[in-house]
Amino acid sequence: MRLRVLRSVLVLLAIAAPAGLRAQKRAQKPAGFDRAWAGMRASFDSSLRNANIAGGSLWFVQNDQVLGRADFGLADRESARAVTDSTIYHWASITKTLTAVAIMQLRDRGQLSLDDPVVKYVPELREVHDTFGDIAEITIRQLMTHSAGFRAGTWPWSGDKSWYPFEPRGWEQLVAMMPYTEILFKPGSRFSYSNPGIIYLGRVIERLSGEDYEVYVDKNILKPLGMYHSYFDATPFNLLKDRSNGYEVSGGQATAVGLSFDTGITVSNSGLNAPLGDMCRYLAFLVGASAHAEEYERLLKRSSLEEMWRPVLPVAGGNTEGDSVSAGFFTLDTGGRRYVGKTGSQAGFRSFFYLDPVSRTAAIGVTNTSGSGRAGSGPDADAAWLLLDIRNQLMRRIFPLFH
Repeated sequence: MRLRVLRSVLVLLAIAAPAGLRAQKRAQKPAGFDRAWAGMRASFDSSLRNANIAGGSLWFVQNDQVLGRADFGLADRESARAVTDSTIYHWASITKTLTAVAIMQLRDRGQLSLDDPVVKYVPELREVHDTFGDIAEITIRQLMTHSAGFRAGTWPWSGDKSWYPFEPRGWEQLVAMMPYTEILFKPGSRFSYSNPGIIYLGRVIERLSGEDYEVYVDKNILKPLGMYHSYFDATPFNLLKDRSNGYEVSGGQATAVGLSFDTGITVSNSGLNAPLGDMCRYLAFLVGASAHAEEYERLLKRSSLEEMWRPVLPVAGGNTEGDSVSAGFFTLDTGGRRYVGKTGSQAGFRSFFYLDPVSRTAAIGVTNTSGSGRAGSGPDADAAWLLLDIRNQLMRRIFPLFH
């Protein structure tokens, strides 16, 4: 009788155990991983230390399990607060991938088509000057692939005055600029990175859902994935203890951006803040961790994600995110594999993630200090170039172990 009860209890415990814990027991590191990761961690630490980066993190996951971690330095220099697994970073343009996922959710629910004209949902864009044809011919798909012809920056001028707002605070400011905005090339003909194009996608989400962008994404992506310490823009008081500061470097001097700032109307373009643990939940969704397949399918069909990752146009002009742009992501072919990823750069933070859908592995890295803007390594390097080198090392030394 006691034996039967014990067995029943064990069965119940197995059922009740978190999916991530069950996945940990199944996952097997490939031979040589621990040694390769030790080398990767040492390279990451030395690169950041030599470049005077305050802090950063580099994690590697398979399915829903973290196989390798490197957490370096300080989240906040003034208080000497160290980087931990609870540290919340700003992810900047990686937010764009959430916007793309939200658009695909609305598509799968029959609320839009990717080939719909954007003016169907954002009629204010009819004021934009288009010498290449009718503005109504520009589609949602073209916004997602940075091929609609809009300029790169949100503002049409540089932000070189200390009193300039960080980004436009209200939609009406962008609307006021539309009669003075022009389409720069024939839509669909080539890639050209555009932040305003993603903001217009955010507006589409708001118009169709009837909710603020932040509310929609929180309800339909963050909360379903268990990303409970993730948020947009201003830091909640209870999370200030974990929020990393950002440090912009100019003339060799690092200036703290602060533990909270507002991306304004550009939130769909760059507003996400989250700790690495939450971001790994997002990566588990993207790679399709088998333990959560059913819930992920309810969030967004796997076929829709794979559709998003099909290369659409080649990338040129110095963009290092990939060799092709897809719908909300970039793809990179190297070493006989196609990786899918995105980078971010804002307010002192530099970041990336790349995933291999075949092996269901992914890497994510971030620093909280911009660096001085130069390419290469050493004290004058920009952190974006340091992370590019780290990415390339991962694709040579870590990802191939899972092939």
